[in-house]
Amino acid sequence: MNHSQDADDLAHDLGLQHDLQVMARRLLDRRRMLGLMASGGAVALLSACGGGGDSSDSTGTGTGTGTGTGTGTDTGTGTGTGTGTGTTTGSCMVDPTETEGPYPADGSNGSRGSLVNVLSQSGVVRSDLRSSFGGMSGTAAGLPLTLKITLVNVSTNCSPLEGYAIYLWHCTREGEYSLYSTDLLNQNFLRGVQATDSNGECTFVTIFPGCYDGRWPHMHFEVFRSLNTAGSYTNKLLTSQMAMPKDVASAVYAGVSGYSASVSNLSRVSVTSDNVFGDNTSEQIAWQTPTFTGDTTNGHTATISIGIAV
Repeated sequence: MNHSQDADDLAHDLGLQHDLQVMARRLLDRRRMLGLMASGGAVALLSACGGGGDSSDSTGTGTGTGTGTGTGTDTGTGTGTGTGTGTTTGSCMVDPTETEGPYPADGSNGSRGSLVNVLSQSGVVRSDLRSSFGGMSGTAAGLPLTLKITLVNVSTNCSPLEGYAIYLWHCTREGEYSLYSTDLLNQNFLRGVQATDSNGECTFVTIFPGCYDGRWPHMHFEVFRSLNTAGSYTNKLLTSQMAMPKDVASAVYAGVSGYSASVSNLSRVSVTSDNVFGDNTSEQIAWQTPTFTGDTTNGHTATISIGIAV
C-alpha cells in the first residue's frame, strides 16, 4: 500500500491549491511507476532471452575460422658393407710360408747322395696319390681321404685362380716318406700334382697321414703358376703346410688299423707347440686346417682353401 496516497485521499477538503498539489504528486508517482514497470519489463525480457539460468537451459553458438599449413621433409641415407666368412666369397688370407721339410722331392735336395725330383717324372700329374708311378710299384695303406682344394687370389677379393699347379706330398700312416725312408727308397706314392680348374679347384685322393714323433700331423704343398712351371722348386710361388684337426686325427689313430704308433706321438704334441704351426696366429691355424666329413669306416672328405696374392 502507498501510505502517501491514502493521506491525500483523506484530505480532499483542503482546497484547490491542495488538490492541484496532490494531483501533481500523483502524476509524478504514476510516471515513476511506469518507469519502474518499464525497467522491470526490460529485465524480464533479458531474462527470457537467456541472461540467466544454468547450462542445461542455455544454448550457444560459435563460429571460428582456423587455417594451418605444415611442411615436413624426412630423408635418410645409409650405406653398408658386409663381408662373410666364407673362404672364397669375400674373406680369405694369404697362407703363411712354411718350411718344405727334409723330404720334398722337388729338386731342392737329395736322398742317399742323389738329387731327388719327382716333379720331373712322367706321371706325376695325377689325382690318386696312393700308388707309386713311373716304373715304381707299391700302394700306401691307410684310411681313404679325398682332399678338395680351392686356390684363391687374396688381391682380387678371393677370386678363384685357374690353371695353377699344386704339388701335394705327405707321410704314410707309419710316419715315413717315400723316396727318403730306408724301406721306401723305391716308392714315390703319396706325391702328385694337379692343375686348378675354372673354379680354382683340384682334388686329390690319398690317405690320412700318420703322426710321427715331434710333429703335429700335417701335409705339405707347393703352388706354381702353371703345370709348365711346376717341374722345379725354383718356380714355386708358395710353400706351406696343412694341419690336421685334432678330433679327426684322434679318432683315426685310435680306431683304424696301422695307425697305432700315432696315438702316443699325438699325445706328446699340440698344434700350438708344434715347431711349424706354433708361431702362427689362431686365425692362420684355422685357415690352414681342412674341414672334414666322414668316418673311420668309409674314410673322409676334406675341403680347404689356399690363398696367395698375385
